[in-house]
Amino acid sequence: MGAGTGRGSVAATGSGRSIASPSGSGGPIVRQSSVVGAILQQHKAGSSSFSGNTSNASAATIAAAFAEPLPAFRDVPSSERQELFAKKLRLCCYTFDFSDPTKNVREKEMKRLTLLELVDYVNSGTGKFNEAVFEDITQMLVANLFRTLPPSSHENSANVDNFDPEEEEPSMEPAWPHLQIVYEFLLRYVVSGETDAKVAKRYIDHAFVLRLLDLFDSEDPRERDYLKTILHRIYGKFMVHRPFIRKAINNIFYRFIFETERHNGIAELLEILGSIINGFALPLKEEHKQFLTRALLPLHKPKCMSMYQQQLSYCITQFVEKDPKLADVVIKGLLKYWPITSSQKEVLFLSELEEILELTQAAEFAKIMVPLFRQLARCLNSSHFQVAERALFLWNNDYIVSLVGQNRQVILPLIFGALERNARNHWNAAVHGLTVNVRKLFMEMDQPLYDECQRAFAEQEGRAKAQEDARIETWRRLEEAASSHSANGPTLGGSQTEGSRGATGPNKLGQGG
Repeated sequence: MGAGTGRGSVAATGSGRSIASPSGSGGPIVRQSSVVGAILQQHKAGSSSFSGNTSNASAATIAAAFAEPLPAFRDVPSSERQELFAKKLRLCCYTFDFSDPTKNVREKEMKRLTLLELVDYVNSGTGKFNEAVFEDITQMLVANLFRTLPPSSHENSANVDNFDPEEEEPSMEPAWPHLQIVYEFLLRYVVSGETDAKVAKRYIDHAFVLRLLDLFDSEDPRERDYLKTILHRIYGKFMVHRPFIRKAINNIFYRFIFETERHNGIAELLEILGSIINGFALPLKEEHKQFLTRALLPLHKPKCMSMYQQQLSYCITQFVEKDPKLADVVIKGLLKYWPITSSQKEVLFLSELEEILELTQAAEFAKIMVPLFRQLARCLNSSHFQVAERALFLWNNDYIVSLVGQNRQVILPLIFGALERNARNHWNAAVHGLTVNVRKLFMEMDQPLYDECQRAFAEQEGRAKAQEDARIETWRRLEEAASSHSANGPTLGGSQTEGSRGATGPNKLGQGG
């Protein structure tokens, strides 16, 4: 499908009507100006939404519009270039069906070359854009970019629940030869010094930003990469839109976490947020801390977390770097969402945990060390060797070892049993070797404490064995009693039944009489 064909037209939300496609009357520029005029009327009526699609134009209309190529910018006087720029923008409002490579071949190539000329013109910085040009630019962007994305290929299959995005090939956008240049144009337009933010913000408004964010769900990674760069530039240039952009991204995360667990652009959105968080002023606002606890930490919940774990980890470590007191909140959040059945996610959690612990101060570490090392003890005894191995690798980090050393009186009793069980029974040789090294580390750190923990563990094992023996003995007695009862039970059971009937029968009769 093309940029505008077969994906649905973009409906106007402000005026309740859509903009008509070019009709067959008049010249091409006149027809395209009517589209821009409709947008201008929407603005005067108070609408901040854009709509329009020329993909439904008839073959005759398209042929008339592209009958004669417009002159190059270098071939007209500088005084006429703004008007020529507007004409080329209007021409590029026509979109084509790329599902049929044999259709409109000449017109597609003419549009591609015209789009390249527009990019060069914006790059040249030949003069400030007037407001009429802003209208034409916006219409061209809307007509080409904003479309209904097709459903993902896996959504139509029977195995939706078993879909693994890492193993599936993404669907590439067939209209990319045009879309790429339109995105390049938008990027150059946003960063251009000739674009006055005070005027452009009326066109790159909240509705424009929301539709741009909708496109992050595209399966084509090339499109998401452009969108990531463009949205970041918009965030930097239009300061008035910053709170709205953050809130809109939050809403995408909420829907992804609590409703769909399917979105193609979470990694790119997190990458943008990583740069935004890096620029947060200190002390952090309460709004930003809420964003951490309500949006970023719950992103550890979805099954597909591996698709964006690197970007998510960067965002969270940025928060801890800016405010080390947040380490307590972050680690508690990790423990809350700690995976139970996914070993792959556990390995990712352990890697992220190490990065956070490297930024954690001693006071914050003391607050969370008990629940943290209880969880690590479970990881040490994991039958999945990668989980146990990754947990043991934490003791290769000198800073974490120093924190553990300062709090060894609390930590060693929590994990001693797990270390002993690994040393005795773990099936993996690498895990066994790493366990022995960690035990040796604790011995060198505090031999009396290690010996005390060993005695306590032996006593605990003794009590556990005594309880197990008592349980076995209890079941043996119950089995013996059950066997003797089954041997003598029928006669005894029958007499008891008769006796009970005889005892209760008269009373019931008496009550009845």
